[in-house]
Amino acid sequence: MFVTPAYAQAAGSAGAGSAFAQFIPLILIFAIMYFLMIRPQQKRVKQHREMVANLKKGDQVVTQGGLIGKVTAAREDELEVEIASGVKVRVVRGTISQVVTATTPVAANS
Repeated sequence: MFVTPAYAQAAGSAGAGSAFAQFIPLILIFAIMYFLMIRPQQKRVKQHREMVANLKKGDQVVTQGGLIGKVTAAREDELEVEIASGVKVRVVRGTISQVVTATTPVAANS
Protein backbone atom coordinates (compact mmCIF):
# COMPACT_ATOMS: atom_id res chain seq x y z
CA MET A 1 0.00 0.00 0.00
CA PHE A 2 2.74 2.45 0.77
CA VAL A 3 5.10 3.82 -1.88
CA THR A 4 8.72 3.33 -1.03
CA PRO A 5 10.93 6.45 -0.86
CA ALA A 6 12.96 5.31 -3.88
CA TYR A 7 9.90 5.32 -6.14
CA ALA A 8 8.75 8.70 -4.82
CA GLN A 9 12.09 10.31 -5.60
CA ALA A 10 12.27 8.90 -9.09
CA ALA A 11 8.79 10.12 -9.98
CA GLY A 12 9.43 13.69 -8.73
CA SER A 13 12.62 14.40 -10.63
CA ALA A 14 11.92 16.54 -13.67
CA GLY A 15 14.21 18.03 -16.27
CA ALA A 16 15.37 21.64 -16.45
CA GLY A 17 12.99 22.25 -19.36
CA SER A 18 9.94 21.70 -17.19
CA ALA A 19 11.27 24.12 -14.55
CA PHE A 20 11.45 26.83 -17.21
CA ALA A 21 8.01 25.86 -18.47
CA GLN A 22 6.61 26.63 -15.02
CA PHE A 23 7.83 30.24 -15.30
CA ILE A 24 6.28 30.87 -18.73
CA PRO A 25 2.78 31.67 -17.34
CA LEU A 26 4.31 34.07 -14.81
CA ILE A 27 6.25 35.84 -17.57
CA LEU A 28 3.13 36.06 -19.73
CA ILE A 29 1.08 37.51 -16.85
CA PHE A 30 3.72 40.19 -16.27
CA ALA A 31 3.81 41.06 -19.99
CA ILE A 32 0.03 41.37 -20.14
CA MET A 33 -0.02 43.53 -16.98
CA TYR A 34 2.65 45.79 -18.46
CA PHE A 35 0.81 46.41 -21.73
CA LEU A 36 -2.68 46.71 -20.22
CA MET A 37 -1.99 48.63 -17.02
CA ILE A 38 1.51 50.04 -16.53
CA ARG A 39 2.21 51.45 -20.00
CA PRO A 40 -1.13 53.34 -20.40
CA GLN A 41 -0.70 54.84 -16.91
CA GLN A 42 2.78 56.07 -17.82
CA LYS A 43 1.34 57.72 -20.95
CA ARG A 44 -1.35 59.50 -18.90
CA VAL A 45 1.24 60.74 -16.41
CA LYS A 46 3.40 62.08 -19.24
CA GLN A 47 0.43 63.88 -20.86
CA HIS A 48 -0.57 65.43 -17.52
CA ARG A 49 3.00 66.58 -16.88
CA GLU A 50 3.11 68.26 -20.33
CA MET A 51 -0.30 69.87 -19.81
CA VAL A 52 0.73 71.31 -16.44
CA ALA A 53 4.04 72.57 -17.85
CA ASN A 54 2.23 74.41 -20.67
CA LEU A 55 -0.23 76.31 -18.46
CA LYS A 56 -0.16 80.06 -18.94
CA LYS A 57 -2.07 83.19 -18.07
CA GLY A 58 -5.60 83.19 -19.48
CA ASP A 59 -6.16 79.41 -19.49
CA GLN A 60 -9.41 78.23 -17.94
CA VAL A 61 -8.68 75.23 -15.71
CA VAL A 62 -10.35 72.72 -13.39
CA THR A 63 -8.57 71.75 -10.18
CA GLN A 64 -8.70 68.32 -8.58
CA GLY A 65 -10.97 69.83 -5.95
CA GLY A 66 -13.48 70.78 -8.63
CA LEU A 67 -12.86 74.52 -8.75
CA ILE A 68 -13.15 76.09 -12.20
CA GLY A 69 -11.23 79.28 -12.76
CA LYS A 70 -9.01 81.34 -14.99
CA VAL A 71 -5.23 81.47 -14.55
CA THR A 72 -4.21 85.05 -13.74
CA ALA A 73 -0.55 84.41 -12.90
CA ALA A 74 1.79 81.51 -13.51
CA ARG A 75 4.83 80.99 -11.32
CA GLU A 76 7.32 78.15 -11.18
CA ASP A 77 5.43 75.74 -8.89
CA GLU A 78 2.09 77.45 -8.37
CA LEU A 79 -0.66 79.25 -10.23
CA GLU A 80 -2.95 82.06 -9.24
CA VAL A 81 -6.47 81.16 -10.32
CA GLU A 82 -9.42 83.55 -10.28
CA ILE A 83 -12.50 81.51 -9.34
CA ALA A 84 -14.91 84.45 -9.09
CA SER A 85 -14.77 88.16 -9.74
CA GLY A 86 -12.07 89.44 -7.41
CA VAL A 87 -11.52 86.06 -5.71
CA LYS A 88 -8.09 84.62 -6.42
CA VAL A 89 -6.59 81.45 -4.99
CA ARG A 90 -3.12 80.01 -5.24
CA VAL A 91 -2.93 76.39 -6.33
CA VAL A 92 -0.06 74.01 -6.90
CA ARG A 93 0.48 73.22 -10.58
CA GLY A 94 0.13 69.47 -10.02
CA THR A 95 -3.43 69.86 -8.72
CA ILE A 96 -4.75 71.01 -12.09
CA SER A 97 -6.73 68.14 -13.54
CA GLN A 98 -7.95 69.61 -16.81
CA VAL A 99 -7.57 72.62 -19.08
CA VAL A 100 -11.05 73.67 -20.22
CA THR A 101 -10.03 76.49 -22.55
CA ALA A 102 -6.46 77.09 -23.58
CA THR A 103 -5.41 80.50 -24.80
CA THR A 104 -3.82 80.57 -28.20
CA PRO A 105 -1.02 82.99 -28.97
CA VAL A 106 -1.95 85.77 -31.38
CA ALA A 107 -0.40 85.19 -34.80
CA ALA A 108 1.93 87.89 -36.02
CA ASN A 109 0.53 89.91 -38.91
CA SER A 110 2.58 89.31 -42.01
